[in-house]
Amino acid sequence: MHSQPPLGDSRWQGIWRFFKFALFSASAGIIQFLSFFLLFEFAGLPYWPGYLIALTLSVVYNFTLNRRFTFKSAENYGIAMLKVAGYYLVFTPLSTLWGEALTRGGINEYIVLIGTMITNFVTEYLFCRFFVYRRSLDTLLAKEAEEQV
Repeated sequence: MHSQPPLGDSRWQGIWRFFKFALFSASAGIIQFLSFFLLFEFAGLPYWPGYLIALTLSVVYNFTLNRRFTFKSAENYGIAMLKVAGYYLVFTPLSTLWGEALTRGGINEYIVLIGTMITNFVTEYLFCRFFVYRRSLDTLLAKEAEEQV
């Protein structure tokens, strides 16, 4: 009979890491969705500026929590943020353009927003896991312990 490996096993760590990323991303998604809703419905902003502001709010929140609690990385904050900013230098214009084109084509703004958020979730996880934090996963606790000595 096979016993399940302990949570510390790399496979289970990977599953747990993805789950935490999903939870933080969901909370960032709520921030993005509510921000967009307020800017679009109450401030009367068109799709693209409302989307950009809401995206920026969620990115800063999501980056901060995931760096600390999901990837537990001691990677230099500025360098990690620059890498993530590089991702968003590509994702943001593309998603803004396709979002604007789809909404002008008659697709509901909220359907476009949700589809874009799902695309962002998947691609950002892969980017962070395999590029931004690839060499610094789970290094934060050791660094903090070292600093206390």
